[in-house]
Amino acid sequence: MKHHTAASAASKNPVKFRIPTADNLVPIRLDIEIDGQMFRDAFTWNPSDPDSEVVLTEFRSFEGQDMYNGEKIVPIKLDLRVNHMLIKDQFLWDLNNFESDPEEFARTFCRDLGIEDPEVGPAIAVAIREQLYEIAIQSVASTRETRINKNGSQRG
Repeated sequence: MKHHTAASAASKNPVKFRIPTADNLVPIRLDIEIDGQMFRDAFTWNPSDPDSEVVLTEFRSFEGQDMYNGEKIVPIKLDLRVNHMLIKDQFLWDLNNFESDPEEFARTFCRDLGIEDPEVGPAIAVAIREQLYEIAIQSVASTRETRINKNGSQRG
């Protein structure tokens, strides 16, 4: 019974917007064509790095918002191709674990499956972070909706 009470309390206490991982890294995916040449890359950005010159307006607009983390276990799906390898898997992720580490998970995943391609791990970590980012944004959106409804405002 205690556990249930703790989860209920957690869902009522908002935290400022962040991705529920140890490092609040934002996944960035580039897909650019310049003069007929394709450039593709995926990496993570640390928004709290004082030396960062990147300004992502969409991310900044969420930063000051509240998000509610109740007891949430969500499915994460991997479906990606890296070089000549197809990675397909599904597993559960605990959104309340702010110490979780997608990069460490990806390293363990590759080690357990005997995957030696050094590009696979980082691609898996970015794919996990992308899904966690989407879930975090949805949490902020639902928090905004709740606040609007509580204030009795009408939506047109």
